Amino acid sequence: MTTQTDMTIVALGGHGGPEVLKPRRAPVPQPGAGEVLIAVRAAGVNRPDVLQRMGAYPPPPGAPDWPGLEVAGTVAAVGPGVSRWREGDRVMALLSGGGYAEFALADEGAVLPIPGGIGFVEAAAIPETFLTVWHNVFQRGALKAGETFLVHGGTSGIGTVAIQLAHAFGAHVATTVGSDDKAEAARRLGADRAVNYRQEDFATALKDWQDGRGIDLTLDMIGGDYLPRNIEVAAVDGRIVQIAHLNGRKGEVDLFAIMRKRLTLTGSTLRARDKAFKAALAAELEAKVWPLLSEGRVKPLVDTTYPLEKASEAHAHMDVDHIGKIVLVASPE
Repeated sequence: MTTQTDMTIVALGGHGGPEVLKPRRAPVPQPGAGEVLIAVRAAGVNRPDVLQRMGAYPPPPGAPDWPGLEVAGTVAAVGPGVSRWREGDRVMALLSGGGYAEFALADEGAVLPIPGGIGFVEAAAIPETFLTVWHNVFQRGALKAGETFLVHGGTSGIGTVAIQLAHAFGAHVATTVGSDDKAEAARRLGADRAVNYRQEDFATALKDWQDGRGIDLTLDMIGGDYLPRNIEVAAVDGRIVQIAHLNGRKGEVDLFAIMRKRLTLTGSTLRARDKAFKAALAAELEAKVWPLLSEGRVKPLVDTTYPLEKASEAHAHMDVDHIGKIVLVASPE
């Protein structure tokens, strides 16, 4: 049990640009029934954190009001009823909020062990992205070996994980990126086809890919004018899974194309799902993906790290070209 009574957090001093993120002191929380207190060594930075900072993605009821959806560190204390974890265990966790801090509370079922050979910084880049990809690509999207898979934003945190996992499970992988350097990075991760959207339209570029069979599953975080093109390149019985809408919440839909191709258009958010759902998702991810992490067949990509107190600089970096995740370091690796 930690004897520390207060901690540094990065709070929101209003809503707006990165400058509203301000370090301040707050009491160290105490774990309740079924909760684990984690001494945070590193915390992942995600696009939903940016949306929360801008006032567009409030935390669910009961969650801390400062950002942070994933952390890695050591167990500092456990609440009543927690059976799996002990003080000192190296863990990572998915949170509903509050990860930008020296200590964070997590539900026992959303805590996962750090595989051997992975440090705290890499581990902090795993929970949000890997759980999001697993749910949307393999559960909701039902991707199977031999199918064609398209992920937009291939060098984002989500994109780098989606490429690796889809490739590892036997899919043919295409992606869109914003530069030739990013295209090469995506190919190194396992993409068979990387389209530079600044140079060519992805729907045209992928029209004849894989003998023109179309895309069985598209994972899209762009939205807007990407939606009609996702429908255009979709295979018969194809699926399109929406997880964000960086280009806008509305897009033109050709209803007849959906009918003719028997398409499924779906989407999800993870943050507000209940504890039981997140625990079941984490358990499946540990069973199916942790062996790949332990063997080094897939890995989180970290672009840049920042000290916790410089979270505002990390958020500013989100708008600069980067490959993989940005991570805040709360204490030395």
